[in-house]
Amino acid sequence: MTYHVDSEVGALKQVILHRPGLELSRLTPSNVHDLLFDDVMWAERAREEHDAFAQKLRDKGVTVYLFGELLAEALDAPGARDFLKERLTNATQFGPALDKPLDDLVDATPAAQLSQLLIGGVLKRDVPDPGTDSLLWSYLDDEDFMLTPLPNHLFQRDNTAFAYGGLSVNPMAKPARKRETLHSRIIWNFHPRFRDAGLHFYYGNDDLRHEPATVEGGDILVIGNGAVMIGMGERTTPQGIEMLSRHYFESGMVTKVIAVELPKTRAFMHLDTAMTMIDRDAFSVYPYLDLALRSYTLTPRGSGGDYDVVENPDLFGPVAEAVGVEKIRVLKTPIDVKGAQREQWDDGNNFLAVAPGVIFGYERNTTTNKFLTEEGIEIVGIIGSELGRGRGGPRCMSCPIERDAVI
Repeated sequence: MTYHVDSEVGALKQVILHRPGLELSRLTPSNVHDLLFDDVMWAERAREEHDAFAQKLRDKGVTVYLFGELLAEALDAPGARDFLKERLTNATQFGPALDKPLDDLVDATPAAQLSQLLIGGVLKRDVPDPGTDSLLWSYLDDEDFMLTPLPNHLFQRDNTAFAYGGLSVNPMAKPARKRETLHSRIIWNFHPRFRDAGLHFYYGNDDLRHEPATVEGGDILVIGNGAVMIGMGERTTPQGIEMLSRHYFESGMVTKVIAVELPKTRAFMHLDTAMTMIDRDAFSVYPYLDLALRSYTLTPRGSGGDYDVVENPDLFGPVAEAVGVEKIRVLKTPIDVKGAQREQWDDGNNFLAVAPGVIFGYERNTTTNKFLTEEGIEIVGIIGSELGRGRGGPRCMSCPIERDAVI
């Protein structure tokens, strides 16, 4: 099967979600900020809300895969655990006395349980006494983490991004998220569904140190016709955009990159927290976003990955040209500043399109949803009372792996 994402709003066929598990139960007031969350979530309710989200996608004809299950299946493939051990259970990570006992643990743990531990975190008490002298082992208390939880796996958009006929396995900006990429690489390289699918990797499927050239998928919008729009801020750096663009252009599958400078605040950590494409000619945009944001168009020069960079006179003119429409409908909800800030905090512009003009969004953002409905957009509302505490909406929580172009 060929996996491809040819637009931002064409018919969504297949998607990966992560059903929140053990990792949410291990969020505490003392570690929540280090793990990039703003609040401790009610894990049981979050899972119920996520199950409902996944079912509504299935009801729209979308095939849904769950990341934890894919990881477990991949871990049982030949070579996968050796790949994991080489990159995780080594002397640098745990000290030279523990690498062998932890290798044995990886080898002996059933795949489903190992997947849960890799994502949910490993406490010292989860590991049998290695019976060897280890400074780290002596230093840690039973309730200390040997591997921290990865609650941000909930946001599948970020660690992998398909664009047309290829994908990037994104080098993440924050230390709390870097291990996510290893788990994705295990799936793409070892899971039977993907191992022999002829995947084309643009960037990141390697053991190189990429910083500061970091990239996260929440900044990547595949707007169609060979064009990609990328947010440039604290998570996706100019260096990251240039490295990714070079590989895009080398492949010949991407012919234009529009880089958009984001406001330097947490509320706009990714481009899709400021705007998302919701129809073939329409974007939902934060009402008080200054559209005088600087943007740049990168286009290939020759076939070797070199490119030209031009600063754009405006933001959406080049987007309209790339998409192939006369003008982009920039839909800004008429709402006061404080109301806009509340809905922005609740991911009021973070929509997942499943077809042109058909989008998933949190039902709590009533003003934005009412406005877009009046503009002819169909909104499938999902409950986000707990999921929303993670500061990510339906687009953040989904990694499309097959999506049609818009005809």
